[in-house]
Amino acid sequence: MVENDATRLALKSELLQCIDKLGLQQSLFPIPDESIDKLVRHLESINPIPHALQANYLPSLFGNWQLVYASQGTIVTRQIASIPDFWGAIKIKRVWQTLASGSNTRNILASNSAQLELPILGEWQLQANGHWKWGTDEKTATVSFNSFSIQATKPFGLSNWSFPELKIPVLEFLQKEALWITSYLDEEIRIGRGATDNLFVFRREVTPSI
Repeated sequence: MVENDATRLALKSELLQCIDKLGLQQSLFPIPDESIDKLVRHLESINPIPHALQANYLPSLFGNWQLVYASQGTIVTRQIASIPDFWGAIKIKRVWQTLASGSNTRNILASNSAQLELPILGEWQLQANGHWKWGTDEKTATVSFNSFSIQATKPFGLSNWSFPELKIPVLEFLQKEALWITSYLDEEIRIGRGATDNLFVFRREVTPSI
């Protein structure tokens, strides 16, 4: 156990260093890095919490998590990457996920958010709200979203002005479900995989104490 803990700490340190070297703009676009994927697979093999969706581990999932790496990009960054000459034109400021307790022990409220800086238009925030649900498999959940929102947080670069949030509900029959596997969890990082094996690495955001 002590040996595994030491190995995990060393792997985590190396993983975060590799991600930092990529920089946020590259680490979230669909440009997979085999060295990072290899480190992640090694970490997953010594996962200290193999069933992260067990009731007693759920508090470890709750909170804000910054997305620091996506092997095949995200829905937002894949769309941006399809735009000719997108590099430098659209800047990713931050991508994060917020998880909170749901209506029962097999339900988690999930909010996926992205903050972008657009040419001329300034800073905008996109958000998708939904939930995770799971059954006897306490590692794999189905994820669906029931609303999306968009808001100009610094329109035209004006920091003292913002537009109201525009929220768009998704009708129940249009809501689609996707599989999500939490393949690694500890106090600092979380790793998830989508149905297409898209790999996501999150780092916990710690609120500074006053």
